[in-house]
Amino acid sequence: MNNSLFRKKSIEQILRNAEAESHSSGMSKILGVRDLVSMGIAAVIGAGIFSTIGTAAYDGGPGVIFLFVITAITCGFTALCYAEFASRVPVSGSAYTYSYVTFGEVVAWIIGWALILEYAIGNIVVAISWSSYFDNVLQGVGIVLPRWMVTDTATAQKVYDVARAAGKSVEGFAWSAAPVVGSTKLIFNLPAFIIVILVTMLAYVGIKESKRSANAMVGLKLIVLFVVFAVGIFFINTDNWTPFFPNNFGGVLKGVSAVFFAYIGFDAISTTAEECKDPQRDLPRGMIYSLIICTIIYIVTALVITGMVNYSEFQGVADPLAYVFEKIGQPRVGYFISISAVIAATSVLLVFQIGQPRIWMSMSRDGLLPKRFSKIHPRFSTPSFATIMTGILVAVPSLFMDASLVTDLTSIGTLFAFVLVCGGVLILPRENKSLTKSFSLPYINGQFIAPALWIIFAYFSRERIMGAFSGFGNEQHQEYLFLIFVLLSFGFSVFSFLRKWSLIPVLGVLCCSYLMIEIPINSWFVFFGWMLAGLIIYLGYGYRKSKLAK
Repeated sequence: MNNSLFRKKSIEQILRNAEAESHSSGMSKILGVRDLVSMGIAAVIGAGIFSTIGTAAYDGGPGVIFLFVITAITCGFTALCYAEFASRVPVSGSAYTYSYVTFGEVVAWIIGWALILEYAIGNIVVAISWSSYFDNVLQGVGIVLPRWMVTDTATAQKVYDVARAAGKSVEGFAWSAAPVVGSTKLIFNLPAFIIVILVTMLAYVGIKESKRSANAMVGLKLIVLFVVFAVGIFFINTDNWTPFFPNNFGGVLKGVSAVFFAYIGFDAISTTAEECKDPQRDLPRGMIYSLIICTIIYIVTALVITGMVNYSEFQGVADPLAYVFEKIGQPRVGYFISISAVIAATSVLLVFQIGQPRIWMSMSRDGLLPKRFSKIHPRFSTPSFATIMTGILVAVPSLFMDASLVTDLTSIGTLFAFVLVCGGVLILPRENKSLTKSFSLPYINGQFIAPALWIIFAYFSRERIMGAFSGFGNEQHQEYLFLIFVLLSFGFSVFSFLRKWSLIPVLGVLCCSYLMIEIPINSWFVFFGWMLAGLIIYLGYGYRKSKLAK
């Protein structure tokens, strides 16, 4: 029996097991590069471009385009590392499976647990955003649902208190109009719940149906965004781009969590490895192509909307693309965009509801979760039980949860997974030349570049570094995170010099780590609590039931 918490699976062993599982499970291999790119766009071009881009533009002004560039470069480093893994380990499981090869079982479990934050809990945010847009569309045709059926308790009370404090009428508000059961007000988000159930049903009945739906929704989204560019470019006032950095670069970085949350979907592509026609060739291309396309779309969109309307007007605007067209006297275009936002959010929900069950399926195959999670439906060829459980995990909280509570948490979980994927590339076992491989991570010797970059970073951050060290013990928690990053980056520069580490994964680790420390500290406390709960579950079940324990 192997009692080590860090017991590993070899790449050859994973490939043999995956081949045996695929023959017995009968999962359909129907996805090509075009389908994977479409899934990537479906996941990335969603709530971010139709909603959170407004908040990011308000904080960063037109200069927010550099945040998209920074985020894209960070995700680019990560995507190349994902592509390296996907080419060498072309099986479902994403970062979970990759960590099993490099860091060992306990880290793999932690990653799998963290990915629940990215997929399942992140989808709660998307479902709530979908509900908001859907409610706007209904109101546009004269259908007004009771307010207590389209929100959560915390938001309802907050809106009620603000209105009363301002001396406004609160008649018809969710908090005042909600029915009371015992001493509890009955307030829930019914549209969010229903859409999750419907999307889960689609994910349940097959990857072919899901693929067709995702492709159709992506096509419509791209048409809508083309309309935004084609019409909006004639209403750009270049004076709105001055000042370009109204809140300096700190204002740009303030939107890290919201923008990164929009980008995280590209890694969902890697969970479909066992349904790809040629995963070693198609997965790397699908991830990289979709990331490039989405980055261009985000940058152009940000420039257009901040040129049409001054950045300062985006405060509190939940539907910025529709808002800018209403401001220029084109309400019909704005309403058309609102309808498109509903479809965009639906496509994000679909891709994430496809991804999470396949990670659970991989964990179940390894014995870390009960066998039912790896059960494949004989007719639909999907992980049926895992898909149902994912639907329940997302649908029930979306009835009652406040979306603002989990956006930062989702970004931390994703960045944590990205850090380990990039770090894992540095310690991958030597490549077996007998195995076919269609993608290789470009090797750039970081021996001198990494230390030089650290020196440049330390020079420009010298005041913050000196202030953090001199005030140690009296600093805010955020500065402690910054000091940890300084030490981490120094350590990576030293090892890069000594061991000639490849520069791309090193930069991936450091960029993702830096974005993590920009997320508010309260979310970190919740994240550590989540990780502790996951570790307890692993020690109580997965450690004993693991196939590697036998």
